[in-house]
Amino acid sequence: MRTIEPSELVINSDGSIFHLHIRPEQLADHVLLLGDPDRVGLLRPLLNPIEYEGRNREFVWVTGYFKTEKVTFLSTGIGTDNIDIVMNELDALVNIDFNTRTVKDKHTSLNILRLGTSGAIQPGILPGTLVFSSYSAGIDGLLNWYAGRDSVSDLDLEQAFVRHMKWPVQLADPYFVRNSERLEKKFADAVKGITLSAPGFYGPQGRVIRIPLADPDYMSKLVSFKYKDLQVTNIEMEGSAIAGLSRLLGHQGATVCLIIAQRDSKDMKVDYKGLMLEKASEILERMLIL
Repeated sequence: MRTIEPSELVINSDGSIFHLHIRPEQLADHVLLLGDPDRVGLLRPLLNPIEYEGRNREFVWVTGYFKTEKVTFLSTGIGTDNIDIVMNELDALVNIDFNTRTVKDKHTSLNILRLGTSGAIQPGILPGTLVFSSYSAGIDGLLNWYAGRDSVSDLDLEQAFVRHMKWPVQLADPYFVRNSERLEKKFADAVKGITLSAPGFYGPQGRVIRIPLADPDYMSKLVSFKYKDLQVTNIEMEGSAIAGLSRLLGHQGATVCLIIAQRDSKDMKVDYKGLMLEKASEILERMLIL
């Protein structure tokens, strides 16, 4: 059995994982991922009692009880590069023996749901709407670094997207991963579709401030893309890595987003914290089957 070297799996002197600063016994099997560190504080009152909490850099976390179920809230910061850290370290906390530095004989599957904010690109998806990502599309390139990438991706959907978009060779190959069907069943009444995860907020999401886009037709092609009954509903920056790494690591992973921007009508809901708190309680009810 392979022993994972200290330079590959970094464990802090207090027994916690390197970036998240969580010890194995402090993590719940249900994890709600929140991008903004301040959002953990916003939703913290939903947990009672609280057993553990901590922070390191942008990773703020708290573990406690939502009614009868134990859950961990964890902020990720922005981008799939941070999600690479979060997903690998969450998996290590439950599936690596920190004493022997070996993979445990029994695999533990976490229930991981990202609650994020997002901008809708299809007309009619209004600010305040919840969108569940049936598929997450990554144009960030992260999953391409891992063996098994093709085995968890929908290659036909990917090829259709590449053809439609006339995808430039200078960009990373896009990947499309199905989110957890088990979690999707709990959001039967939510808007569903493909959520695009972009490697930036401005150009990669079609925003022009001072630098023109390399492809001026990027957004119109994105809006018009259809595959069977699917279309790209919204854009954010983390979901593709959650979906892809969850599949590769054997976890139930998915993303649900609160829409705060409508790119077609140019509407933007800046003050959304109260709505986020309200929706979080509903989402936890569904996620934990209470």
